[in-house]
Amino acid sequence: MDSLSFDFLIRLLINMAGVFILVRFVYFRTTQKRAYASSYILFGLSVFLITSQLASVEISIGFAFGLFAIFSMLRYRTESINVKEMTYLFLVIAMSLLSGVSATDQLELGLLLGLICLLAHVTETSLLLPKLQECTVEYERIENIVPARREELLADLRERLGVDVRTIETESVDFLRDTATLKIQFAPVRSR
Repeated sequence: MDSLSFDFLIRLLINMAGVFILVRFVYFRTTQKRAYASSYILFGLSVFLITSQLASVEISIGFAFGLFAIFSMLRYRTESINVKEMTYLFLVIAMSLLSGVSATDQLELGLLLGLICLLAHVTETSLLLPKLQECTVEYERIENIVPARREELLADLRERLGVDVRTIETESVDFLRDTATLKIQFAPVRSR
């Protein structure tokens, strides 16, 4: 086994460990979406393998980022991907690209991937931003959705839902039925 194949195997292990930690202990812990989690792991493996093989034939990092752009524009046609899933997809691709073509040594690569995982973990906690849950409701008191009656709308939703509503976004208004579709964010109810 020569040094190139040994370096390749070590980088593969570092990449897969980093991707696994990000997906299993950060992403999956907060979302519980197994289908996306397994796809991210396989996607990270394939991006690493492709870019590391292309790097060995003297292709620039610009080409690798072009490949990254192609991968990031891929859309799964069966369902749309929301912002959170797209962000984790971007992180997996970035980690795999770094592992496959960066000029950093193995220790620096491991530290860099660890830093990415740590920052992703911190953003999923309430250290930076409060944790809010989100739901969509059909609201029939359409007179309250105007900006001048925002406080009445907040008070009504808080009373009727029994949660601390923080933000309200009007998604659509149906004047024929006198209803509005509202997306609300609220502080999670603590179970006792």
